[in-house]
Amino acid sequence: MIFSSKKLILPDPAHALPGRNTPMPVSNRHFVNGNPMLPPFPETMEQAVFGLGCFWGAERKFWQYPNIFSTAVGYSAGYTPNPTYEEICSGLTGHSEVVKVIFDPALTPYHELLELFWTSHNPTQGMRQGNDLGTQYRSGIYTYTEEQHQTALESKKYYQQRLTEAGFGQITTEIMPAGEFYYAEDYHQQYLAKQPGGYCGIGGLGVAFD
Repeated sequence: MIFSSKKLILPDPAHALPGRNTPMPVSNRHFVNGNPMLPPFPETMEQAVFGLGCFWGAERKFWQYPNIFSTAVGYSAGYTPNPTYEEICSGLTGHSEVVKVIFDPALTPYHELLELFWTSHNPTQGMRQGNDLGTQYRSGIYTYTEEQHQTALESKKYYQQRLTEAGFGQITTEIMPAGEFYYAEDYHQQYLAKQPGGYCGIGGLGVAFD
């Protein structure tokens, strides 16, 4: 998660690492709130996936938000099935470091999660986030429904206006339908609750959504 010269171009799918058929074994108990991290979830819950740089600090932003049922970190938006962290860091999986958020939309509307997403990182940096360089650190919103997709697009358009007014550049965030979510290694899950002094490079631009 430190500064490196990882390639900034997504690999060709034909040249991505082959991965494996076996999912990563993880605990099904959220270290902070004790709720399940693995499905099935209560029927009232929905899921959302966001990439905003190093997933340690990103996950903490979401588990600290009111009424969130559960969170988990993992890899998505690439090609390699069931990758390891070392494979992600090679730049040869196409995946991004992401956070899955399980929430009840009656308590926490999706647009609130989007506002937290936009204001918690710098969405204008392309294949990096701060000093973290590489395709796995790109900004992304990965949607599960058409409603989520349209809400995400509208929020991007709105926040771009706010950033432009504040003198910042163009948003580089990718918004696309969610693909397979691969859970990261157990030690990454809720890492900053287990290691409070751990690295966190996440930080917003100081531009409010509203």
